[in-house]
Amino acid sequence: MTRCATDIGTFQIGPKTGGGISRADAPEMQGPRFDRTPTHVAIAAAGSYLPGEPILTEEIEARIAALSPGLRLRRGLLRSLTGIETRHHLPDCMQASDLAVEAARRALDSAGASARDIELLVWGSASQDLVEPATAHIVAAKLGLRCPVFDVKNACNSFLNGMQVATALLRSGDYRSALVVTGESPSRAIRWVVEDLEAFFESAAGYTMGDAGAALLLTRDPKVEGIFFQKFLAASDRWSLATLPGGGSMHPRGDEWSYFRGNAVQLRDAFLQIGTGLLTAALRGTGTAMEDFARIFCHQVTRPFIAPFCETTGIPPEKLVVTVAELGNIASATIPTQIARAIEAGDVARGDQLMCVGLAGGLSLGVTLLTF
Repeated sequence: MTRCATDIGTFQIGPKTGGGISRADAPEMQGPRFDRTPTHVAIAAAGSYLPGEPILTEEIEARIAALSPGLRLRRGLLRSLTGIETRHHLPDCMQASDLAVEAARRALDSAGASARDIELLVWGSASQDLVEPATAHIVAAKLGLRCPVFDVKNACNSFLNGMQVATALLRSGDYRSALVVTGESPSRAIRWVVEDLEAFFESAAGYTMGDAGAALLLTRDPKVEGIFFQKFLAASDRWSLATLPGGGSMHPRGDEWSYFRGNAVQLRDAFLQIGTGLLTAALRGTGTAMEDFARIFCHQVTRPFIAPFCETTGIPPEKLVVTVAELGNIASATIPTQIARAIEAGDVARGDQLMCVGLAGGLSLGVTLLTF
């Protein structure tokens, strides 16, 4: 079979073991000025949901070993590499939309709101129930909504991008409220049967992942500052570093393409080498400093990644809400889950400034700053 230039099997960035990316390759920051611009769109409420009981990393290793007789895996390898202790997986009877619905109900309950109060629903998730229709329709049907809905997809930045779109629409005056939801079910894309260590490490990113649902209720209120900065960068030439190839025109069918695969070393190096330009510009342009933020929420892939990430960005570790050891990598649900937990724990109060730092395979980086 003739392979095209964009076949996932032929498109690679640098050697498989890492490298091939330099800081000079970082995407340029383009677009409007980096200043503080009140949108008067604020977080009214948040909700999160975890399915089932926690699953130990040792249970993940045991399942892989039982189903992969040709693999010789050192006991404790996954925990030592990732720092992840537990994660949650949804049962067979649940779908990604169900995770979002449960989180949305919690957000609505905490705000004392109902389906009639929602004027827009945005599904911002890397996962989906079906290729067609938009999963937002399924969520809306389960919640009993009658408002406009659509999906936004950008890997682990899907939720933050969904917030960005919802904020723009609320700011325009077209809507007064928007429910942004995610339901991440990456456990459905885990490769449990692997032939050797090479296949294991190609599939290792899947073993770090957990399932979760999260939701934020956004409202427009001219009396509050709300979100005052939202910017994203993309280095799209590196799209092949993390893929789930099945279901599109490239690989429309076949179980082989239904598993998550990626080069963890290259992905980590790419994030660190792209640099801190966006974050630095955000702080300088808005006249803020790290110490001004009560809490900082960021996407987390493994525990060992946090220290170099904080060192590179200058983010104080004590301001982070760390969830990866307990929940694993929950993709786009990471940041809204952290926000919901911080609100529930009383770690943030009205008037606090909050920072969200999004990272996604692809690569996409985003910074959102807001007054809660």
